[in-house]
Amino acid sequence: MKKTTRRSVILSLITILITLGLTYGPLPGFQQSIVVVSGTELQEPLEFLQSRFKDQHPNINLILKFQGSQDIVDNYLDEKNDFNPTVIIPASEEFLKDLDKRWKAQNNSDTFYDNPRAITKTLLVAVSWAERAKALFPDGIFKWQRLEEAISARNWNKLGNYPNWGSFDLIIADPLRSNSGQLTLYLWAAAKLNNNNLNFDLLNKPEISELFSLIKKSIYQTPRSTDLLLKEFISKGPNEGDIAIVYESAALFRRQESSKTTGGIPYKIYYINPTVETIQTAAIVHTKVNQGQANAAREFINFLTQPQQQQVFAQYGFRPVNSGPLPNVQVTTSPNFQTLEEIKRIWQRSN
Repeated sequence: MKKTTRRSVILSLITILITLGLTYGPLPGFQQSIVVVSGTELQEPLEFLQSRFKDQHPNINLILKFQGSQDIVDNYLDEKNDFNPTVIIPASEEFLKDLDKRWKAQNNSDTFYDNPRAITKTLLVAVSWAERAKALFPDGIFKWQRLEEAISARNWNKLGNYPNWGSFDLIIADPLRSNSGQLTLYLWAAAKLNNNNLNFDLLNKPEISELFSLIKKSIYQTPRSTDLLLKEFISKGPNEGDIAIVYESAALFRRQESSKTTGGIPYKIYYINPTVETIQTAAIVHTKVNQGQANAAREFINFLTQPQQQQVFAQYGFRPVNSGPLPNVQVTTSPNFQTLEEIKRIWQRSN
């Protein structure tokens, strides 16, 4: 065989191998890189699992990024990231439905490779420091009406004989950037109207606009994410925050940590009734992701849903996808994205 012909054959084989690698997945010595963008609530368990995934899949380079759930959608659509996501995992499937609708309205192409898959789940709860909790809810039951009275009063002195507690401080995540902030407003509005099936007309009743304005005026700042909110709530202590609305997963995982702030007494967790179950859901995006990367991404999603990894999520306070009984409260699914969009719109125009 002539040298030129032999060289051509070798080059052809190399091309075929590279094509197969891109199409069917990593070959030995050939590494795929995938970028996973997740809501911040999953940051610690995913970072813990990163090395385990690397051990099991040495040919896949896993890069983790973390953003608020709304930011995940908006940054992807507006191309604000300085990287190309492969997998996105917002706090709820509703964000993926929103992304799918908006993407298809702007582009003549598929949004995702496969149907999104549930990874883990959690509930919305409230946390409050022990003394403040007892004063706020003396019967031990969380009530939105009592919380509304507290933010209307603005000061503990108007709620009772608590001269040293100063202003009443409610902490929620930014509803324009965080799923938990949006769900907080949704549940509060539902309680205000005594109706758990909110729609456009109900949300636009005057009492909801008034409620959102009251909440907005009572809040000093709205952290961009739930996990950041809880870290600040714990580090600053009772003088900077009396009650916060967060995910059960974060509340359970950081409860022992909170006891260091108050000399050994952790915050109290209140199960809101009814509450919302939010399911962290993963999707492989289609644009700028080749077939090899998509296959590597499938390996990662399969990895997350295996029992060993589901146990890790449980250690961080999350409920496995196939978890057992829920607390003795009414649990609803996340509202659809049209409802969440209307909630954001009303919040934006509140003053």
